[in-house]
Amino acid sequence: MARGTKTLDSLCAVLLLLLPFAVAGSGHGAGFDYRKALHSSLLYFEAQRSGHLPYNQRVKWRGHSGLADGLQEGVDLVGGYYDAGDNVKFGLPMAFTVTMLSWSAIEFGGEIAAAGEWRHVLEAIKWGTDYFVKAHTEPDVLWAEVGDGDTDHYCWQRPEDMTTSRQAYKVDRENPGSDLVGETAAAMAASSIVFRRSNPHYSHLLLHHAEQLFEFGDKYRGKYDSSVSEAWRYYASVSGYGDEMLWAALWLHRATGRTDYLDYAVAMADEFGGTSWAITEFSWDVKYAGLQILAAKLLLEGRHRPEHRQTLEQYKSKAEHYLCACLGKNGAAGNVNRTAGGMLYVRQWNNMQYVTNAAFLHTVYSRYLTASRAAAAGSSPVLRCPDGPVGADELLALARAQADYVLGANPAGVSYMVGYGRRFPRRVHHRAASIVSHRADGRFVGCVQGYDHWFRRAGSNPNVVVGAIVGGPDHRDLFRDRRSNYEQTEACTYNTAPMVGVFAHLHSEGAAEKK
Repeated sequence: MARGTKTLDSLCAVLLLLLPFAVAGSGHGAGFDYRKALHSSLLYFEAQRSGHLPYNQRVKWRGHSGLADGLQEGVDLVGGYYDAGDNVKFGLPMAFTVTMLSWSAIEFGGEIAAAGEWRHVLEAIKWGTDYFVKAHTEPDVLWAEVGDGDTDHYCWQRPEDMTTSRQAYKVDRENPGSDLVGETAAAMAASSIVFRRSNPHYSHLLLHHAEQLFEFGDKYRGKYDSSVSEAWRYYASVSGYGDEMLWAALWLHRATGRTDYLDYAVAMADEFGGTSWAITEFSWDVKYAGLQILAAKLLLEGRHRPEHRQTLEQYKSKAEHYLCACLGKNGAAGNVNRTAGGMLYVRQWNNMQYVTNAAFLHTVYSRYLTASRAAAAGSSPVLRCPDGPVGADELLALARAQADYVLGANPAGVSYMVGYGRRFPRRVHHRAASIVSHRADGRFVGCVQGYDHWFRRAGSNPNVVVGAIVGGPDHRDLFRDRRSNYEQTEACTYNTAPMVGVFAHLHSEGAAEKK
């Protein structure tokens, strides 16, 4: 389904809570097992795998799929991730997912390792980056998508059975896609940092691709959804490509230490909106808040040349606008809405993506502030909102509150992470989960047969897609657990990816408090 960032005012039906289960957890963070949530998060990515599954695959109800992807175009595009509950491989959200997994591993690697999940986060990242290496077949060619949403949505089939089109689409010099290319460069630059110690050769390979992609995206500028029209209805690049190119430049600067990438982020800051856009959301489409926080980190650490300072201050100001808006401390500048139950609310369709990304950015900035204060021997808080100063603890409290809402500290007492607790969505809008596993019943499920026999069933899905974070409730904290209610019951990889770092950090904090 389309998961764009446009407001859907036409869909205004009152949603009723239809979840006949027991209570998920208490309304307080002390009642949540963040280690289990972290474990479940990483398990989810195995359910989303496309391609030839490895021997150590833990999600046993999935099987091999998409084994001929790219064949008709003469390229090997086997692998990668399905974005959500369908069987299309969309490049832009897949790349953002890998960037966020990598950022989680970079910032919270110690906590992830302490929870026993380091190998699994590496596997989750590498499943994506292996695919990107394949998809980047020439310096100025990147394969953007396999399959198309229109034909895919006509059918309801397991990925192991799919009979829909597997046509592949690319961007190149004549048909540019700087947003897709920039995000993929960011993903590969960030992941190169993750693999630097454990697999230096692979890290170097990823960085080489990232640098080539950045040059490609900058030299041949254009929006990818203008070149790949099949993507427009599903993942339209509303924000354009400026944010992705700045995002990529800052990740490449962090991966290489080369000042020319920071020079680029400074020189293009105004033209590409990095210092002019004050944004109150962060998502697979809109990267401004994330890149502004990366730039603010450089300023907080003093890792910049004097001539960069003024522009980095402007970046930091915009980052603070986002953080303060989520905290409800932006005064007349405008805040992010909250439901009565405390959930940050941006828009109706898949609102949970904004919740989880906000939780991550507040967690990571809390860490940056703490490190900055330590370096400055305990000086006053760095983040200053229009409604008053904010310390690192308050940033982390916001992140914890949103994480707890996801896990069940909400008016419905429902965990919006599937498989966590006793009360969670049972009818997730997910083709593979909603149809009996091919291992349990290997009979072919046809295109329309899937709708007739499985999609329209009133019962629970036969397979639990553990770790998936669904779209979540509406502005009144109401949720309708129906397979057809894709705005609320479809889960996406980019909903769960940022929570890997958040859950790891919250688990670590809790473990430290018990000592």
